[in-house]
Amino acid sequence: MQNQPAAEAPPWDKCGEFMEGHQPTFSHASDPLEADDWLRVVERQLNIAQCNDQEKVLYASGQLQGAALDWWESEFGQQDANHICWEEFKPAFRSYHVLAGLVMIKEEEFLSLKQGSTLVCEYRDKFT
Repeated sequence: MQNQPAAEAPPWDKCGEFMEGHQPTFSHASDPLEADDWLRVVERQLNIAQCNDQEKVLYASGQLQGAALDWWESEFGQQDANHICWEEFKPAFRSYHVLAGLVMIKEEEFLSLKQGSTLVCEYRDKFT
């Protein structure tokens, strides 16, 4: 009996695995922390799918719509998406969609809280 060569495993479909998580799209957010939440959710799924740096940018940017897609095209449209790294995309996304000043306002609001009838854990959850 002759040894049969082991069958090669089919290539791993990272995009399919990423999309299997039913990733949210993003167009804009009235609350800038929603934009940051979107980025964190998408990044977690990209990491689970074991995407490389370029795949992260390609798949995440594929979830942008409307005003966010307009931002993407104006910010990076002239560049080949394969040459944009994730660590370049994230701060650019945050600086445009999550205004630093609004985050500072939230921090000041948090620091000025006085405990009334609300539990400390409820305050924590509100600002986390």
